[in-house]
Amino acid sequence: MTATISFADLGLADTLLRAIADTGYTAPTPIQAQAIPQVLKGGDLLAAAQTGTGKTAGFVLPILHLLMQQKPALKKPGRPRCLILTPTRELTAQVAESVQTYGKHTPMTSMVMFGGVNINPQISALRKPLDILVATPGRLLDHCGQKTVDLSGVEILVLDEADRMLDMGFIRDIRKVLALLPKQRQNLLFSATFSDEIRSLARGVLNNPGEVSVTPRNTATELVTQTVHLVEQHHKRDLISHIIRESGWHQVLVFTRTKHGANRLAEKLVKDGLSAAAIHGNKSQAARTRALAGFKEGNVAVLVATDIAARGLDIDQLPQVVNFELPNVPEDYVHRIGRTGRAGATGAAVSLVDSSEIKLLKGIERLIGKTIERHPVQDWTPPAGSNPAAYERQERDEDNRQPRRQGAPRGNGGDRGGRPGQAPRQAAPARPAGQARPGGQRQAPAARSERPAGGHRADNRAQPQTARHAEGTNRPSGRPAGGSRGALLGK
Repeated sequence: MTATISFADLGLADTLLRAIADTGYTAPTPIQAQAIPQVLKGGDLLAAAQTGTGKTAGFVLPILHLLMQQKPALKKPGRPRCLILTPTRELTAQVAESVQTYGKHTPMTSMVMFGGVNINPQISALRKPLDILVATPGRLLDHCGQKTVDLSGVEILVLDEADRMLDMGFIRDIRKVLALLPKQRQNLLFSATFSDEIRSLARGVLNNPGEVSVTPRNTATELVTQTVHLVEQHHKRDLISHIIRESGWHQVLVFTRTKHGANRLAEKLVKDGLSAAAIHGNKSQAARTRALAGFKEGNVAVLVATDIAARGLDIDQLPQVVNFELPNVPEDYVHRIGRTGRAGATGAAVSLVDSSEIKLLKGIERLIGKTIERHPVQDWTPPAGSNPAAYERQERDEDNRQPRRQGAPRGNGGDRGGRPGQAPRQAAPARPAGQARPGGQRQAPAARSERPAGGHRADNRAQPQTARHAEGTNRPSGRPAGGSRGALLGK
């Protein structure tokens, strides 16, 4: 389909075509070719495509076109015309970057809003007129509680990576946001997968939507070569260090199941002479931004991440993904390996699987409809004297010694943590809404290296929404007994 269609054929404004040409793209991807015309018609849309297929441009481009064509009756500070909700800080920042890239020749204004950074610069930005707001649900509700943002003028709502938002327990926050929006609006729901819960959510939000699905449900791209190495858990760190050094990989994204596991693996790789950094929910936004920037620029060869980074990471020509541990949810495997093999490029995904993960591996293979090839590692011998019991003991000791970042959420920080079947720790109860700390004292500032960009301390003061968990934490699912999350939105 895309062989005979150009962006000009889609009816986009000349200013947008100039921006597209500046990026070097010449033809729309399948999701763009199908979604853009439907969005331009003004109707609701339910769209699914694998990560890396260009779905962000599939809604950003037509939204910019529509906002330019439809002049607002009233333009006030802090009153966006389009609201784009995303589940993670990284994805929020990258969607906002796409808005700026494609809207650079237009008069459209935009801003990004997420937690983990000082709220005051966001409040200052909201004092100016605004067309497009890209936000995470939690920080958006903080602003709504402080009445620094006005959602009554939203003409277009986008729920991006909606399946991940459901997974992370944002259902109640989404419902609160929906209650603040005008009833007459265009709704776009974009997702990497079409699960039953997503369809239920769509029924509660969308009105007679068009539907676009350019790939089979929950499938891994054929451009990614998938391999499994069977290895015991206590040998994995030595093995992955060996593979990276012997293969000469210069850019590899490694997924772990837990935050502490990510830290320990990154430390091991650095000790072995590799440039590595970890990114997860317990890192400050500034630290996460620095690690990601170093990885993109080639200063960091190995980025170790938890599943909080599985969505939204957009790294050009990423050649290699490694599953240090398999995810507990099979669909997350598809999202992880979707970081490579993007935009027509080839990639490779290696999974290190121990005996306790065979059941998870079988579930993944059922989901993707194929058996992943098992290969022994050449020229590698497990280190002598390695003891599983000693390894487990060391893991427990390091977990007990691991300090928690000042102001970081308790619990698993939104990363699916723990061993299979292990329940996450519950977050500490929040202070009642509006209640100040005893004596009105602020928390001690985070370490200098962990401060957000610009040198601001993380905003840890009590906000009107303090009863909610921090962004990316193990939030309660919000699912009432006997009811689905999609049904909750439909109320």
